[in-house]
Amino acid sequence: MTSVEVPYSIASALPSLTVLDITNEVLHEVRDSGHSDGIAYVSPLDEVGLVRVQERESGFFTDLEELLTRLVPQEERERERLLCMLLGPRTEQIPFSGGELCLGTWQRILLFGFDRPTQPRWELTLLG
Repeated sequence: MTSVEVPYSIASALPSLTVLDITNEVLHEVRDSGHSDGIAYVSPLDEVGLVRVQERESGFFTDLEELLTRLVPQEERERERLLCMLLGPRTEQIPFSGGELCLGTWQRILLFGFDRPTQPRWELTLLG
């Protein structure tokens, strides 16, 4: 049996929320950087996106979409920008040691988008 590691995968594709799992891509970049210890800052390149470390659990995404719809209705003008403002900082800081990300067993690095990105667009800044 052969296993293949997918660089990113769709964690959730709901009507008003798209979540891409970019953990494997970030890990490869950290390993290839030559830094062994430090902090990885992962930021979205799209104006209406954000990065979070979270468990990849489908019920969470559905609940989050429902909450966001109650906070800012779908028909609201500039909805995506309002959501980004309400959800706080867009960048996530992830420590790494020995070239490995310091994440919990089930934690993943997720790129949240509100305008249906076709590919993950993010940047990585390493401090180490």
